[in-house]
Amino acid sequence: MSFMVVLVTTKNEEAAVLIAHSLVDKKLAACCNIVKNVRSIYRWQGKLADDQETLMVIKTRQPLFKALSDEVKRLHSYDTPEIIALPIVDGSPSYLDWILKETS
Repeated sequence: MSFMVVLVTTKNEEAAVLIAHSLVDKKLAACCNIVKNVRSIYRWQGKLADDQETLMVIKTRQPLFKALSDEVKRLHSYDTPEIIALPIVDGSPSYLDWILKETS
């Protein structure tokens, strides 16, 4: 079974909560952590940006990534949202089993 963490940034906590509720409700994610006050410095459309954002740390399974990504894009306010998947190479067996049970 392939487990993963997906990182998504949003403009604020409210946007992250909206996405998180949808992902967990649809069983596309077992858990979404929301970390407020992340400072993001990046170049966008040729200009340097320095913004406060909210980071989502989403736990899911690899087979669900496309549907999860599509749902994030549907709900996200950004034209090009950050959606980055990282493999979970190892973890607590009981926690990974919980992810499996909470996702469809």
